[in-house]
Amino acid sequence: METASATLLMLKPQPFPRTAQGHDAGIADGSASVPAWIKSKYLAIYFIFNLGLTLYNKAVMVQLPFPFLLTALHAAAGALGCQYLLARGHFTLSQVTTKEIRVLCIFSLLYTGNIAISNVSLNMVTIPFHQVVRATTPVFTVMIYRVLFHASYSNATYSSLVPVIVGVGLATYGDYAATILGFIMTLCGAFLAAVKTVTTNRIQTGSLRLSAMEVLYRMSPLALVQSLVLAYLSGEMAAFQTYMLVEHRLSIKIIVVLVVNGVIAFGLNVISFAANKKVGALTMTVAANVKQILTIVLSVAFFKLVVGKMHALGILLTLLGAAWYAKVEMTERQPAIKPTAEELEEGLGAGK
Repeated sequence: METASATLLMLKPQPFPRTAQGHDAGIADGSASVPAWIKSKYLAIYFIFNLGLTLYNKAVMVQLPFPFLLTALHAAAGALGCQYLLARGHFTLSQVTTKEIRVLCIFSLLYTGNIAISNVSLNMVTIPFHQVVRATTPVFTVMIYRVLFHASYSNATYSSLVPVIVGVGLATYGDYAATILGFIMTLCGAFLAAVKTVTTNRIQTGSLRLSAMEVLYRMSPLALVQSLVLAYLSGEMAAFQTYMLVEHRLSIKIIVVLVVNGVIAFGLNVISFAANKKVGALTMTVAANVKQILTIVLSVAFFKLVVGKMHALGILLTLLGAAWYAKVEMTERQPAIKPTAEELEEGLGAGK
């Protein structure tokens, strides 16, 4: 926890931008100067990739129940994809200091550590309980910005977060059960998810100012090694060897499925980092809650999932809360200055 906080402090905040109303935007996450239409475009692409990968992963995990190895696959896809694009001249690398390399190493630990804690805590709590606690990530995000960066939010922003969080609780209502250790681990997981999201934003908008592609390029190999270590320690490596060599279940079809999964994961990582830079860390955590709800809606549509009245109320509440939050963001943080040529170019490029 202390290491994560220290990493955030190393990423120096920049002066707060001005809004259309002439006031401080309240938080220097790089999003105040970005027009709403560009933010909407990035979030739309983010939702498409995220929902696609979530549903795809569900299908893959039925045949390959190895979450750490799947994470290693995603990291490997990120490393290979970035290497290819770098060779093609689609982005360039910055000069980074030893201190900045240390920040990136810790960031990779946050990436894999968050997954590890989530997997461990799932064995100690029920899935509905896990989803409810993880839905509080926006609260931790606000706390991080207020405590470490002295940021401020309006009462309207705080109010709009309530239905987003409560709605997820109602939508995922079920068998709530947890051990004390499981509750602590799940809560730590929600905190680390917030730290990871804020750190992703600060790396791109703070003193480092790395592009999304460079962040992914430098982080992926580290995350790959860490995921393989976790797979070995958790016994997944041995189980996969049995799956492949003893049971002979690794067919060409499954290999093709994994390759496609890696490609989608690469696309999601790129758009996720880029969207974080454009819309801000808090909006990304709100989007993660909305993604949970949209996953349920798609499950109802495609997998005939049956939901009760309380679940339906939660879905509606979350979506209304997200719309309220979006309206508050557009009203209070509308940029007073015109977007730069770079922002316009990236906004147009996101739709290509």
